[in-house]
Amino acid sequence: MGRMFGTDGVRGIANKELTPELAYKLGRAGAYVLTQGAHKPKILVGLDTRISGDMLSTALVSGILSVGAGVIFANVIPTPAVAYLTRKYGADAGVVISASHNPVEYNGIKFFDGKGLKLSDELEDKIQAVIESNFEGVPSPVGGEVGRRVFEESALEDYVEFAKSTIDVDLKGLRVALDCANGAAYKSAVRAFRELGAEVVVINNDPDGVNINEKCGSTHPEELMDYVVRKQCHLGLAFDGDADRCLAVDEKGNLIDGDHIMAICAANLKQQGRLTKNVLVTTIMSNMGLFIAMNKEEIDTVKTKVGDRYVLEEMLKEGYAIGGEQSGHIIFLEHNTTGDGLVTALQLSAIVKKTAKSLSQLASMMKQLPQVLANAVVPNDKKNIYLDDKEIVDKITAIEEKLHGCGRVLIRPSGTEPLVRVMLEGENQKELDEMAHSLAKFIEYKANK
Repeated sequence: MGRMFGTDGVRGIANKELTPELAYKLGRAGAYVLTQGAHKPKILVGLDTRISGDMLSTALVSGILSVGAGVIFANVIPTPAVAYLTRKYGADAGVVISASHNPVEYNGIKFFDGKGLKLSDELEDKIQAVIESNFEGVPSPVGGEVGRRVFEESALEDYVEFAKSTIDVDLKGLRVALDCANGAAYKSAVRAFRELGAEVVVINNDPDGVNINEKCGSTHPEELMDYVVRKQCHLGLAFDGDADRCLAVDEKGNLIDGDHIMAICAANLKQQGRLTKNVLVTTIMSNMGLFIAMNKEEIDTVKTKVGDRYVLEEMLKEGYAIGGEQSGHIIFLEHNTTGDGLVTALQLSAIVKKTAKSLSQLASMMKQLPQVLANAVVPNDKKNIYLDDKEIVDKITAIEEKLHGCGRVLIRPSGTEPLVRVMLEGENQKELDEMAHSLAKFIEYKANK
């Protein structure tokens, strides 16, 4: 069997790859591995709005209860709420059933430890090993020792109160449009903004089990971009299916991506003296415009591999305050241990309110540089040729010199396909296009000689 866990838990098409049988096994093995040593262990479980959540949560909960652990069932709730409430309720672990921004046919199972952190590879491998051993040595208690499920009615309210507490200003006078992606934010986001005094208009907050992420939310913000202008809002905020991401739209209908949001929030934290070590953590895929903007603000950037888990790893290591990705997955470590769409939305809205500046004014601190992506088809064993071949290395150096500090070349071998991805950033789109495709063709030619 290959590795069961991907970069964000176990994912697949529900009832085909991610079956109820697998969910049961994950619940049983996960509870065993994560609650050893706990006297009366308890695990918090939440899910998003997709139709397969009922089927998978029932199976997962059964697996947890079968080893004698209890379940605090939070029902439909954002992923970051599970991370926060696991800590608040003193649970031994948390599990969220969601496939985030993916279409409805997909679902996923993601574990958090008792501190609300995603599991290490080692812990995930332990869970898989228990399943592969056919649960050797795993107890099956009987009688009163079987686990019990408790429905936590106040989970949503507790999360909303927490999210509201992360800002120190009300939002009266702000007209805000929310796109809830027919997902897990459909109650919490609307409630938080209204309780803080904002005038709220909402789209895509009527989940029916199958319309999650369907041409809406942070992966499809086009409707919100039009809606903000039509409804004359100060800003719009778009969440994904499990509400761990947030993108924004300014009052003119322009999309404000995660890079812009991080720039605005990092600069604001610096002004307040709350930007730990004066650092923003991003991935290598953030737009170079962000790095230029942070340089102007005298804020250092630390770059990680692509994936929010690597961003969080770096933040935890040094205690950095903010980090994230262009996709809107932004971590405010002072508040939560994972990307939190609602916290991000509130932080940004609070800055708009406090500064009395429009979002377009705030976002103008960063100019997004054009990006061009070209693929080179190469054999799997030649994916590192761009590092080893002198002619390719010289060609890359020549392009970087031509961009003279106002652009860059980023090359990434694909993890799943026989491809090397060539990405160029700079100021001239036409010039970038020619250079990127010329470099990709050259790498392809040299690799297939």
